Amino acid sequence: MKVLFATSEIAPWVKTGGLGDVAAALPAALGDAGQDIRVLVPAYPALRRAFPYAREIAALPSVAPALPPCRLLGVENDGLSFILIDCPPLYDRPGNPYLDAHGLDWEDNGVRFGLLSRVAALLGQAKTPLPWRADVVHGHDWQTALAAAFLRYEGGAASVVTIHNVAFQGCFPAELAVGLGLPPDAWRFDGVEYHGQLSFLKAGLQLADRISTVSPTYAREIQGEDFGYGLAPLLRHRAADLTGILNGIDTALWNPSRDPALKTNYGAARLGSKRANRRALQEELGLAVCEDRPVFAVISRLTHQKGLDLLLTLGAGITHLPAQLAILGTGEKELETGFRALAAEHPGQIAVTIGFDEALSHRIEAGADAFLMPSRFEPCGLNQMYSLAYGTPPIVRATGGLADTVVDVNPDTLAAGSANGFVFQEATPHALWLTLERTVATWRNRRTWHRLQQNGMRRDFSWTQAAKAYLRVYEQACSVRAT
Repeated sequence: MKVLFATSEIAPWVKTGGLGDVAAALPAALGDAGQDIRVLVPAYPALRRAFPYAREIAALPSVAPALPPCRLLGVENDGLSFILIDCPPLYDRPGNPYLDAHGLDWEDNGVRFGLLSRVAALLGQAKTPLPWRADVVHGHDWQTALAAAFLRYEGGAASVVTIHNVAFQGCFPAELAVGLGLPPDAWRFDGVEYHGQLSFLKAGLQLADRISTVSPTYAREIQGEDFGYGLAPLLRHRAADLTGILNGIDTALWNPSRDPALKTNYGAARLGSKRANRRALQEELGLAVCEDRPVFAVISRLTHQKGLDLLLTLGAGITHLPAQLAILGTGEKELETGFRALAAEHPGQIAVTIGFDEALSHRIEAGADAFLMPSRFEPCGLNQMYSLAYGTPPIVRATGGLADTVVDVNPDTLAAGSANGFVFQEATPHALWLTLERTVATWRNRRTWHRLQQNGMRRDFSWTQAAKAYLRVYEQACSVRAT
């Protein structure tokens, strides 16, 4: 099957969250399963630097009134075929692919990702400028969801839209619909119109042949008003076409037995070697080197969604559990400032690194005892799976993919061999505190803790099963399009 994987980011070059990781790993897994995959992504500066030898494979004139001409560049990397949209006026910008230097959305994001969606659809149509034509166009989040609308109105390949976070919907003024070349009859409540605006995501969810999201629990949650962000009625209407498929992780990249970033490699049968990484992490971050308390870790965007305000509310109480805390991330300025102040008040017990460092994130996963993800909502989450792979039991709130991957420790789950972490229900500081107390008590029972670690490390989080599930969705989409 010929599949075009259209994405606005791809790790390690352009990544703001889990989408970048998925865009790197899922196409590779589909390729390993024998499918003919092309990855379409804008030619951001990081990708132009990474692939200076990319060659022009097509030149496109303006395909809609608001869209400038562009070139398509082709390049092969680690067995994957990339198609880069080279349009410097739209994509040759520093930093974040969505935000300017002030942290605000680029004013022309509708045009920037309208072009990405338009080209994605074009490569699944008879008028494709390439000798290759997609059977399925797989878009991700609002940035590429509009491809499904073009394919529905103009004909062409089957379409699949994956929701990574339904809260981000890509809403723009109504006049952009004409500028992007959508036909007049698209402007309907059952088309691309959404409360008087053009919504890329709503259009995709309305018009795609199939919809997926990144965990079974999140697929259920977004059909309810609390998590649907206004789109719950539409998602309930399309429930028969919606599939939740749990993300995998790159088990070659995230593997403690051969991770080059670690002080000492280890595995489920050699957990004693994990202690060397703990000590090395304490030394690197300026934490007191001690063995009488666990090291809790956070690697995250510091936002309300991630529940990090709950952790900040606990403040100095964390050190009195007793426990140490290591945080790596960026986000809301109020949370950044609060955690910095907390670290300054408790040197040697709380360490905060504002920013992101890929190698440090690996060392934190290996050196921490437990990993915190108190998210209010979490479509899938990847760090809890990294943590399980590294023998670092996660502490999570029961939502989305966290609920699908972390099994709370209790006598029954221990006996069944499924317990691998700690789960709480309410998004409150009190519920989090009780779970942290329970975690510290369990950590002191070395035999139980060792079982938790091994249970997590022995679970298969590779992309193999997810790739098979996506192939079934592709087949269903093609069957719909053929009727």
